[in-house]
Amino acid sequence: MPDGTWQKSSRCQEGDACLHVAPGPSGAVRLTESADPTGATLTTHPSAFAALLRTLSPSGA
Repeated sequence: MPDGTWQKSSRCQEGDACLHVAPGPSGAVRLTESADPTGATLTTHPSAFAALLRTLSPSGA
């Protein structure tokens, strides 16, 4: 990761490919995947990220 602002997913196990999240410019949310050797990042709006989390949540809440 390029800096110390990245937070690893709490669902990540040792040795797994993991999602990392960090704050971006102007309140954006940055996402990257630990197994990606290019270090590519996706930047999205907080409401879009929240919708993704709701969709992926087992409870749907």
